[in-house]
Amino acid sequence: MHEEEKISDNGDIVDDVQREEWMQQQITLKSRLIETDDISFSTDNEFTGLRYIGGVDLSFVKDNNNDAIASLVVLTYPALEILYTDYQKVSLDYPYIAGFLAFREVAPLLSLITSLQSKQPSIFPQFIIVDGNGTLHPRQFGLACHLGVLADVPTIGVGKNFLQIDDGVELSMPHVKKVTKDVLKKGGDVYYLKGQSGTVYGAAVRSLDTTTNPIFVSVGHRISLDTAIRLVLRCCKYRIPEPTRQADICSREFIRTQNLEKRQSSS
Repeated sequence: MHEEEKISDNGDIVDDVQREEWMQQQITLKSRLIETDDISFSTDNEFTGLRYIGGVDLSFVKDNNNDAIASLVVLTYPALEILYTDYQKVSLDYPYIAGFLAFREVAPLLSLITSLQSKQPSIFPQFIIVDGNGTLHPRQFGLACHLGVLADVPTIGVGKNFLQIDDGVELSMPHVKKVTKDVLKKGGDVYYLKGQSGTVYGAAVRSLDTTTNPIFVSVGHRISLDTAIRLVLRCCKYRIPEPTRQADICSREFIRTQNLEKRQSSS
């Protein structure tokens, strides 16, 4: 499970030319981004027609920032029971650099989605929750957007920590920490993350009465922010929504059962 707010110590191995190329790719792909509801189920109170929800995550082998297991799970709705799991071992080519997570992680996640479409299209998820940000991003095009556009599937970004955006004091880390503590009093409370420019990047959401730290929900692709917030809240048994929570649990269990950490330590 990554945390998009942490910058890799070896991030400087990616030069300015590469970063500029990545930024241009994000800008180009963003032209295909859909931030309104384009989904196969109703947005009524019951989300009529919703049956399958996906979650994706990467878990890293202990003491290794490059070798990881990408995981995709499909849960039934509304029971939130696991119906399908798949994994892919990956060796990542680039370090983590803030704002460019997709170039490190999108390929294996896209591969898992494509594989499911081919193998079991009847249970293909009607939307996917991504462990990473969507429009809550310096260029409003994080991992959840990148994956959604490339796969052409509805996605939602859910981050565990706030990614500071350069758009006024309203989106500074100290301000967001203070205001979310003051405003988010109970489960279901929402604080919209609006910058000085007037842009709404996402929302801080308190999952449950029993959790105090918020999660950060943003548009991925083909789902509006308000619908995304409602869907995420329906998926929360704990602080983290079940699709990504189970993707994380399953990928860590896969690492353990495959003895990947033992192999890594002995190599």
